[in-house]
Amino acid sequence: MSSEAWRDRFRTSIVEDIRPCPGALNLEMVYAAGLSDAEVSIWNPATGENLRLPDLPPHVANPLPAADGSSVLVLHDEDGGEVGHLWSYPVDGKPVDLTPELPPYTLRGIDVARNGSAIVISTVTDEGFTLYHLADGAAHRLFRSRNEAWNSRISADGALASIDTTDHNPGIRRFAVTVLDTSDGAVIASVSDGPLAPVRGVRFSPVSGDPRLLVSTERTGFARPAVWNPRTGERVDVDAPELSGELVPLDWSDDGARLLLVHVDRGIHRVYEYDIQAEKLLRVPHPDGAYFFPEVACAVTNQWASHYGPGGQIRLLRQRADLPFDVLALDRGESEPRSILAPEAVVAGIPLRSVSVTSKDGTALQLWVAAPHGASGPVPLVLNVHGGPNLAEVGGYDPVAQAWLAEGFAYASLNYRGSVTFGRTFREGFWGAVGDRELEDVEAAWQWLVGAGVADPAAVFITGASYGGYLTLLSLGRLPDLFAGGFAFIALADWKLAYDDMHPALQAAWRSFLGGRPETAEERFRLSSPMTYVENVRAPVLIYQGRYDTRTPARQAEEYARRLRAAGGDVLLRFFEGGHGPIGNEGVVGKFELELELARKALREEPWS
Repeated sequence: MSSEAWRDRFRTSIVEDIRPCPGALNLEMVYAAGLSDAEVSIWNPATGENLRLPDLPPHVANPLPAADGSSVLVLHDEDGGEVGHLWSYPVDGKPVDLTPELPPYTLRGIDVARNGSAIVISTVTDEGFTLYHLADGAAHRLFRSRNEAWNSRISADGALASIDTTDHNPGIRRFAVTVLDTSDGAVIASVSDGPLAPVRGVRFSPVSGDPRLLVSTERTGFARPAVWNPRTGERVDVDAPELSGELVPLDWSDDGARLLLVHVDRGIHRVYEYDIQAEKLLRVPHPDGAYFFPEVACAVTNQWASHYGPGGQIRLLRQRADLPFDVLALDRGESEPRSILAPEAVVAGIPLRSVSVTSKDGTALQLWVAAPHGASGPVPLVLNVHGGPNLAEVGGYDPVAQAWLAEGFAYASLNYRGSVTFGRTFREGFWGAVGDRELEDVEAAWQWLVGAGVADPAAVFITGASYGGYLTLLSLGRLPDLFAGGFAFIALADWKLAYDDMHPALQAAWRSFLGGRPETAEERFRLSSPMTYVENVRAPVLIYQGRYDTRTPARQAEEYARRLRAAGGDVLLRFFEGGHGPIGNEGVVGKFELELELARKALREEPWS
């Protein structure tokens, strides 16, 4: 493939999310990364019509459809900084600020009543974590706490709301679920499985008047679904002891009789239904691939997820490393799903395979890996570490990974300790010693890739975004002999400087993970910061940062680059005009083009700066 052919992978819009519109209509919202910015449309699977919404604000992330597809809800912020107000953008008509009377906030939860009567949002400001009920043109406060409280949900008829809270266990991110009456904010009930086992709300029953809430609990140490009635206390747990790994709840059928679940075992997805009345797990036929993408640090529970359509139809949102979004439909009684929204035509790619790696202390890790066509021995390799940390690499479509492979580089992506869908112990494995266990996992992945003959040990590059950018910089300082270069995107370089500048929602999270505030956990902040190890860095470094990012702010990246230069390091700092990541393909293309040029320079032993 020619040196420019990788660009073909970015010449079409890339679908990133498809969500059902609340209400009785058979409509879905489609969110895509377009050539220059996000694209949002309302799709009718029955007719194939796809109505594009014009005039959305720039930097749109995590939009949500309102009732019956009449509008799309987005956080309208300044320059992608994730602090602003929730706006409604109608298919026809003028956009409206839904909370004009509130101070600017970060959004950490949003849900729409199925009957269209109300919206609930979880906001974070310096005042704390607040649950608001938006109805009749006003925002009514239902709940507020200084402790972390995220992930708002609302019942089908708008009568009940839920929020995940930590008031029972302040400062520790293991949630319980509290359900409130939306008419007056009175607490109906709470559900907790004790101090060690978090419970999170997923979705209320879609049946009007049915108060049952689908939750995810980790009382076994791994995610399992439960259906809980906050009015009666009745609870149905789906323990599924025959399944290893996690059983992640995604959705209810529209009659409230079945649940849609994904079994995740060592990173591999298998879809199930659960018949509540019959108490029976039913395997759903489907091809291999990823069927949801977990998200715990934004306004939505999953970046995208398979779900039910009308009449109990299962809509399987499927991705694979070499295959963009493919929407498959499976009606009751059918034995094979059929495609109802074919993936975009893209240049043929290479699938990633899942392998097991053992870390220093014996912990089992999962690694996705692929070699370029024609590779018969070790080649240069790009090792990706995902963000979060409480996210996961699911092996979904990634045109950047395919571009590296097309250019002759092997590619690997690691689920390190801190990743979700591998159990509570694994997810919490970095608590109190941020960076230590993750770097043991990075080193184990490097050793496996070199030992298996995939990677040239002198030509391994590490890359990552957000927390992955943090681990990139930390690896370069604490594992200086392993990497030929590092590409740190929207990276965290110094915990103290970043904490001072980041928005309150992130401050609360990192107080939990690091064990306190900078003044009470000073040594941990120092030991966990890449800034502490700049004098050890030997490889060249690219830092690509958003000017208005409130998660990984600009000041700390600038100071890291300054100190690394003063220590004689080879560092290139670039800013883009935006927040926590560019949205459109053009920004991704520019970033990859620069990284590819720098990787080739490193292989020729030429400096980056």
